[in-house]
Amino acid sequence: MKVNYVWLKDYVGDPLPDTGAVDRLLTEHAFEIDGVETVGNHAVLDVDVLPNRSSDCLCQRGIARELATILDTDLKYDPLAVTPHLETTDKIKVSIADPEACPRFTASLITGIEVKESPGWLKGRLESLGQRPINNVVDATNYVMYAIGQPLHAYDADLFPQVDGQWHFGVRFSVAGETVSLLAEGGANEERVIECRGDELLIVDESSNTPVGLAGVKGGQYAGVHAGTTNIIIEAAHFDPTITRKTARRLGIVIDASKRFENEPSRELPPYGQYEITKLIADIAGGTYEGTVDVFNEPKNNPAVTVRVAKTNALLGLDLSPSEITKLIARTGSTVEESAPGVLTCTGPWERTDLLIEEDFIEEVGRLYGLLNIVAIEPEKTTLSTVNTKQYYSEKIRQTLLAQGFSEVITSSFQKNDQIQLQNALANDKSYVRSSLHNNITAALDANFAHIDLLGIRTVQVFEIGTVFNKVNVEDTEGALGYKTEDGVSEHLSLAIGVRQKGNGYTPKDDTLLESACNALSTSLNTPFKWSIKQGVAEVNLSDVIAALPVPVVYDPAIKRKTTTFASMSQYPAIARDIALWVSSDFDAQRVAAILKDTAGGLCVRIDLFDEFEKEGRTSYAFRLVFQSRERTLTDGEVGGIMNTLNQVAEQNGWAVR
Repeated sequence: MKVNYVWLKDYVGDPLPDTGAVDRLLTEHAFEIDGVETVGNHAVLDVDVLPNRSSDCLCQRGIARELATILDTDLKYDPLAVTPHLETTDKIKVSIADPEACPRFTASLITGIEVKESPGWLKGRLESLGQRPINNVVDATNYVMYAIGQPLHAYDADLFPQVDGQWHFGVRFSVAGETVSLLAEGGANEERVIECRGDELLIVDESSNTPVGLAGVKGGQYAGVHAGTTNIIIEAAHFDPTITRKTARRLGIVIDASKRFENEPSRELPPYGQYEITKLIADIAGGTYEGTVDVFNEPKNNPAVTVRVAKTNALLGLDLSPSEITKLIARTGSTVEESAPGVLTCTGPWERTDLLIEEDFIEEVGRLYGLLNIVAIEPEKTTLSTVNTKQYYSEKIRQTLLAQGFSEVITSSFQKNDQIQLQNALANDKSYVRSSLHNNITAALDANFAHIDLLGIRTVQVFEIGTVFNKVNVEDTEGALGYKTEDGVSEHLSLAIGVRQKGNGYTPKDDTLLESACNALSTSLNTPFKWSIKQGVAEVNLSDVIAALPVPVVYDPAIKRKTTTFASMSQYPAIARDIALWVSSDFDAQRVAAILKDTAGGLCVRIDLFDEFEKEGRTSYAFRLVFQSRERTLTDGEVGGIMNTLNQVAEQNGWAVR
């Protein structure tokens, strides 16, 4: 979220340090800063507001309040400090079909305004946040939203029909098939018509039951403000965040207003929005404020939360007194009292809808005290009383297979199809949990086989130790090591190893390598394995294997391995080419490879000798060269040109290309 430094200064006042210090303070105590830039005459910070704080910090006042909390100072000006007094009006009537979907709806009437260009200061602030000014009324609604986080929408009152001298607003769910004409991003002269499914929340002209906007998502063309507008109705409401999010994401209308509604700002906020907008409209558009109607059916107050001093210190690794913790929590605007020795009762300010449980307040203590100020304490060394059987034998298997040239892989437990379906799937292609490792190992072999030349290997050998899930009879698995049974579903540890030799896919030779690895494991653990071997992949129920093994009493000594340096790989594909040469006895393979590599240049990332024999006093060397770029995909023409150059160099050295 873009934050204007001068705007912050209006709220915080002189205690606010320069942008560099603000960057550091927010980074160390609240949010990451993605950057600081200058837009016109304004310094702008790009603040990465976390989801748990989006309800109160997706606005300038929210970030200013956060900085004041960190600096332990009061805000110079706080638009949320005093409950606003709003005159009431009987000229607007509001009916809400489902109070849970719309807990609060306010509407204010302002007459005699003049729609015109916004003043320079207002346009400058909106432009610093990346917003395009439209006119003083629309700009005012946007300004207040960015200022305190309450979205608003303005209607031309004269285009909204009256019944018996009243404007009638309604909030209801849509009917499948009805349409809503929305304002598009381009401005008031553009529109987008959407067809409803029946689960969208609508704002309607109650007198004709006509939809005038998607609640919480976007306003409609109906009664839009234009150059000739003189009387307006300002809407500020609270809509259900889940309904708002589903509608906005489905329709692809994720705008600043919907983002704020879907993060559920406080239900107390709409009157503050009305107070701010009526003041601003009077200042930049003139007119007379006639009053506000406020329908508030579902109040929601922050809970009183018990915070234990001992638990706070234990979780944070601190030794703070009750008074120190009280002062830190009070800085957030929360009320705090010590209800019993070492026990605090805390209630967050109304705008902080994220302070709901004990851990929320403990987090506030940690970040305000300063996580960088918490000293790390090395735990005392203790002697292990038991050995984890599963870990012990899993590690023994790992070391055996690594010695055989295998690499370990970790694959996803979720599948597109299998035996057991998830109730709440992460995605359509991850709706089931795996009952076997076979498909995962096969996919790993297939995915890596294309990189054989680049890796300089002749065989892909991988293994995985992982959990699989099967439907079973609960009574059959009670007490079995490694099993957890519930509702007829068991999970157990499985081991799968797979091999692909150089060639086209699986070959019977793969099973020979598998058998060798399987025998090595049986020898290492001194027990037979009941392998299931299929298409170059062997799998075994490892829980059954471990259950039959003796319980270890001590871990094997740790094996210290040499340091390995990893480098990132290019995202672009590699191309392999072969060259075979007859070479005189004056040249050995290493010297020939060096000449070829030097000639091929930087695009040649690997050269390997894969064949060698002697005949009639000459030696034949066959090399595989692998070409790859970090900037682009190489073409056959580029690589072909390099190979032609290599052929010329071969002739210059007296070698014969086979």
